[in-house]
Amino acid sequence: MNDATDSDRTTLRRVRRLLRVFVVCLVLSGLTAFPLESETRWLADLAAGPGAPVTDHFPALLEWIRRVRDGIAETNARHPFLAYGTDWLAFAHLVIAAAFVGPLKDPVRNIWVIRWAVLACAGIIPLALICGPLRGIPLYWRFIDMSFGVVGVVPLLMVLRALRPLAERAELAARVARLPEGPRPTDPSGPHRGTAPTAG
Repeated sequence: MNDATDSDRTTLRRVRRLLRVFVVCLVLSGLTAFPLESETRWLADLAAGPGAPVTDHFPALLEWIRRVRDGIAETNARHPFLAYGTDWLAFAHLVIAAAFVGPLKDPVRNIWVIRWAVLACAGIIPLALICGPLRGIPLYWRFIDMSFGVVGVVPLLMVLRALRPLAERAELAARVARLPEGPRPTDPSGPHRGTAPTAG
């Protein structure tokens, strides 16, 4: 085993660790999108509880959390079918997490999935800035939403940087493999061009 192989294996182990963290976060984001009513109730109780800093220092945030809690509870009571939309949101997170099975097995061959995820993280920012005002989302909460894209893209960029030399070598090897075969060397044991075979 040479040094290059040792270095590549170390890089791939580090890449897979970062990808596993990203996948776990995606799965948790998906699973926590199902019980929204219970979660917002717990969050409101925690934010308004004794000694909670939100109560004293961020009253607008506390009011927003309570508003979201009440809105979800009232919607689920009167129009429970609307929660089906967030069920699909949760499912989408799980599907995206499943897409990383390929990069976990072979990060170099499936590097396009990682690049696509970087674009998805970048897309969170214009989505929050455009749709947030249309839906009446407070500015500070839009920044919280955008932070998911900013935080999520960090391990992905680290992965891409680590994979760059491996991907370049793989691409070079693929190009060489596609080159047409050159002239084969003349068999020294056979007759040479321009030389007639000796008569028996």
